[in-house]
Amino acid sequence: MCGIAGFYNPDHDYQKDKAYYENILEQMSETQKHRGPDDSGIWLFPQGGMSHARLSVIDLTTGRQPITKTEEGKTFGIVYNGEIYNTKELRRDLEERGHSFSTTSDTEVILTGYMEYGPDFAKQLNGIFAFAIMDPFRERLCLCRDRSGIKPLYYTIRGGEIIFASELKGIFAYPGVRPVLDRKGLNEVFSLGPAHTSGCGVFKGINEILPGHMLLCSKDGFHLKCYWKLESRPHEDSYEETIEKTSFLVQDSIRRQMVSDVPICTFLSGGVDSSLVSAVCAAELKKQGKQLTTFSFDFINNDKFFKASTFQPSQDRPFVDQMVKFLDSDHHYLECDNGTQADRLYDSVLAHDLPAMGDIDSSLLHFCSMVKQFNKVALTGECADEIFGGYPWFHKEECFKAQTFPWTMDLGTRKAILKDKFLDYLKMDEYVMEAYEKSVAETPVLSEDNPKEARRREISYLNLRWFMQTLLNRMDRGSMYSGLEARVPFADHRIIEYVWNVPWDMKTRDGVVKSLLRQSGRGLLPDEILFRRKSPYPKTYDTNYEALLARRVEEMIAGGSAPVMEFLDEKKLEKLLASPSDYGKPWYGQLMAGPQMLAYILQINYWLEKYHISVE
Repeated sequence: MCGIAGFYNPDHDYQKDKAYYENILEQMSETQKHRGPDDSGIWLFPQGGMSHARLSVIDLTTGRQPITKTEEGKTFGIVYNGEIYNTKELRRDLEERGHSFSTTSDTEVILTGYMEYGPDFAKQLNGIFAFAIMDPFRERLCLCRDRSGIKPLYYTIRGGEIIFASELKGIFAYPGVRPVLDRKGLNEVFSLGPAHTSGCGVFKGINEILPGHMLLCSKDGFHLKCYWKLESRPHEDSYEETIEKTSFLVQDSIRRQMVSDVPICTFLSGGVDSSLVSAVCAAELKKQGKQLTTFSFDFINNDKFFKASTFQPSQDRPFVDQMVKFLDSDHHYLECDNGTQADRLYDSVLAHDLPAMGDIDSSLLHFCSMVKQFNKVALTGECADEIFGGYPWFHKEECFKAQTFPWTMDLGTRKAILKDKFLDYLKMDEYVMEAYEKSVAETPVLSEDNPKEARRREISYLNLRWFMQTLLNRMDRGSMYSGLEARVPFADHRIIEYVWNVPWDMKTRDGVVKSLLRQSGRGLLPDEILFRRKSPYPKTYDTNYEALLARRVEEMIAGGSAPVMEFLDEKKLEKLLASPSDYGKPWYGQLMAGPQMLAYILQINYWLEKYHISVE
């Protein structure tokens, strides 16, 4: 993967001050160097400029960006972050149409495809991507993002000028752009966070290109165009056909995403999702006489402190051991200690430019930094739960009936530590309800659905648009902070489109959670793995970790200058610190209320301080 950035104004000539703007491009690239530590490049043209920080995975020698191509005396240019998994087919078609290539990169294929087909070429792409293309014939800049929003792309508009970047820090590298929070941004952090409204960049005036959309920038203005969206239609395949098609789509996606000019590895938790990905990869590599490298994550002494709960019914290690033996993989058991996990909370903020998902973000970031010592590219089992209905709130009656986001049904834990005056200002319930109702209204409907099936679509849509996006952000920022490319085969748009319309009875046949996915994996995994009950990403159960966080929060309060205390009630916070934690009660999704709230407070405070954020 890579980091892209740039600016564009059709009414300005940036080349009149060439050295100044080239320096800005270099600074924007340097700010995102962690995303692409192998190379960098810039291109300044009259109406704007582009910068690129490169992680070399495909076409290691000639794939440098920005890439430009000239046609009829006019020059097109592109910067791109991602991977295209149907590059060979696309390139073959373009060659048949008379185009030639000077590289073997997917970047040049995207640019050439745009030159042939225009912006609609995005519909032909199978992959994860965010790109910017300068189109001299139409005199416009095209910013485009993949269907699921796997790769990030932020922007801000100032008058006739647009500034864009893969990460928020890239935008803040542009002179005059400052991090400011208004009521909307504060609600995104305190009421919805770590989830965020689709398209919202949290900071005032900053937005994110919506998944499946492109932004066309020209003298006519800035026009957001949707090139892909989910559609509801009757499912006509039999149960047996549905299993067969699902199995094909999943395996085809995994095989396609193995494309790389450097060795790949997989994350292996011992759950059905990562095990399926690992099994397909191991089988493909075995055909080439190669061994798959796998990695599992846990916390030091977790076997000693672990307590089974509704959310975490079992530990991963025994299942990982079984899968390693089954796959004959070159496996690495990675562990994290309390101090490292707590320290990495701050790195997680730097990776996101925002407070994030507490210790499951910080630990993932740490584990990715360890994986990067061995590999550049990893395949993961992310997103299967959102697509196939694996989370508890797909199945619990109270979640089904709740007229709010099912992973944060109770705002009480959040409100319990905020100042009364700040609560009055935020109007949290109103903000959350407005965001919820807007998303529900966007759900693609099917007239044939009965009320129960229609509600299931709503819950599924909320998961795809909100919860999955949060986890995709986590995976992108956590991995790219160390220059590791993490791929997500289950988020292939073909899988999402197909499974979206599969009736709930087929997805959970005989009451088995994610039954469709499990049946589609028959013969690929041992039954003990294939039908293992879901167990989320590991968390530490060592109470010493929560004690460490509590001490840091107490030190923060005692310091007297913590910016987050502008919003927190000190007496309420002290009460939280003195109260025993309910490790079975979630704060967000399946994150435990006690330690995660403390971690989130520390992240918010560090964020406000480090980024010198102004509050309106």
